[in-house]
Amino acid sequence: MLQSNVYPTAELRAADAAHYLHPFTDFKALAREGSRIIVKADGVWLWDSEGNRMLDGMAGLWCTNVGHGRREIADAVHAQMTELAYYNSFFKTTNAPAIRLAEKLAALAPEHVNRVFFCGSGSEANDTVLRMVRYYWALKGKPSKQIVISRRNAYHGSTVAGASLGGMAPMHGQGGLPIPGIVHIQQPYWFGEGGDLSPDEFGVVAARELERMIHTLGIDNVAAFIAEPIQGAGGVIIPPETYWPEIKRICARHDILLVADEVITGFGRTGRWFGSDFYGLEPDLMPIAKGLTSGTIPMGGVMVSDRVADVVVGIGEEFFHGYTYSGHPTAAAAALETLRIMEEEKLVERVATDIGPYMQARWTALGDHPLVGEARMVGLIGALELVPAKPSRALRFAPVGEVGTLARDISFRNGLVMRAVRDSLIIAPPLVISHAEVDELVRLARLTLDVTWEALKAQGKVAA
Repeated sequence: MLQSNVYPTAELRAADAAHYLHPFTDFKALAREGSRIIVKADGVWLWDSEGNRMLDGMAGLWCTNVGHGRREIADAVHAQMTELAYYNSFFKTTNAPAIRLAEKLAALAPEHVNRVFFCGSGSEANDTVLRMVRYYWALKGKPSKQIVISRRNAYHGSTVAGASLGGMAPMHGQGGLPIPGIVHIQQPYWFGEGGDLSPDEFGVVAARELERMIHTLGIDNVAAFIAEPIQGAGGVIIPPETYWPEIKRICARHDILLVADEVITGFGRTGRWFGSDFYGLEPDLMPIAKGLTSGTIPMGGVMVSDRVADVVVGIGEEFFHGYTYSGHPTAAAAALETLRIMEEEKLVERVATDIGPYMQARWTALGDHPLVGEARMVGLIGALELVPAKPSRALRFAPVGEVGTLARDISFRNGLVMRAVRDSLIIAPPLVISHAEVDELVRLARLTLDVTWEALKAQGKVAA
């Protein structure tokens, strides 16, 4: 029997509060309220220690793309662990699963991307990005190209380099971040920041912030621009159609590396293998993680384009960077089996032509609710913007985040896991979700909106 599932809830909560420091948590508040203890998962469903069943609308944390409880992955991991559970990739050493995985990823990635540097997470991947872009330009004889431009409200991890590359103000308020050499520009968030511009007009304006910043900093000082194809933790910010073509033009014109952070958008989430495929990007570096193993074992990496690889491989000197778990054989076995399942079950195609369009239609129909200012979705990643008075985009709830948190908590009580970002609800279910499960998800989301609306009316925060 699994040791984690045999204790009563009260005892587990007490031990949790006494010993376990959770990520992104007010420790004192959590100890007072008590953690929700998940004990079982299958497909798109979760169960807690009190027997409550919940629909996992966030695929764990954007990662369980092939669903929970896949026996095939467990069997592949067990088989690998009985043969070679772990060995490192230092000292001119490698292992078969890591080699096969690197080869497979090169086959799935855009044609110009053929190598991968493995690590343990998306945060480590973006630490690697910062090291590699600066190393690349130094090898090219341009050591002054040090600065990486990112976007406000972007998320690229929570390590020192990852949090600095990201544009989350609360994270920058702790620990003296961002570190030098990283600057941030406007995000392509039309609903929140587009003003009177049309989405297409705003997309161009937001993209040209990059060009203005390049000129401000000096072309010879800028190494790269990093961005998520779709901002995930920032609130599922789907850029206007005009945004990415202009970004591509600017990066090419000024000879700066384009880094597409695929940690969330990779492995089928948009209906293509990568968000870069969906938007027609040609990135120089692609951080990956999450869906790579469907969340079963921690693993990440950076997909490296031929442009960059030809320089860093061809120079003939040591790249002083790496991790104990780079190319971990058991994690690689989990990833290989995850990718096999995705191909066999045609999950990427399913998101593009079947379950994606079906859920998009059901999800965007929630836009008719009086609390929803915008319902948006690409593939199986979407958001609901909660507003006090439609159709205004300028009028927002105050303080920011209070209504979103209220709605999230109501959603959990209703049996649906959604995440709150500011005053929006975001969702990214497993790619294996069925039509009937989409119907249930949307039913529970609408119920959550109704209950939240009634609570806000009682508080006088919306018109009765």
